[in-house]
Amino acid sequence: MSQQLSLRKIMELLEKYPDLEKISCPQSLYLRIPKKYLEALSELGVEVEPVKRMGRPKKYFKERKNVQELLDKGKSPDEISKILNIPVKTVYYLKTSKLKRGRKSNYPPRTDLKVKKLHENGVPAKEISKKLEIPLRTVYYFIKR
Repeated sequence: MSQQLSLRKIMELLEKYPDLEKISCPQSLYLRIPKKYLEALSELGVEVEPVKRMGRPKKYFKERKNVQELLDKGKSPDEISKILNIPVKTVYYLKTSKLKRGRKSNYPPRTDLKVKKLHENGVPAKEISKKLEIPLRTVYYFIKR
């Protein structure tokens, strides 16, 4: 089921499928179904169940393990891409923790810890920014992380 369950929709389903026993729907729709409807359907012997995963299945799901094994052996993303015949970007996507793509931080990890500690002690972000001489926006970034 991919539409909101309303009284009209429930009646249509029961008329069309008199032997209906189970309705599956996405989690987001399940949470919006009124409890009265769920109770009424259970009295009629119809179970409404949320589906964990809907949509298109992952294309390279099986390759994730192979990518990790090759990374552990010391292969580069380009080599893994050629071996498994998948795009380099996918190799970066499938990695779990061995590779990190993107910009490196301009600040050492100690700065992150200092910011968090000062914030926990109740120091305002503006003061942290002035004290450590880093932009206010970066202070907020460290706090959220």
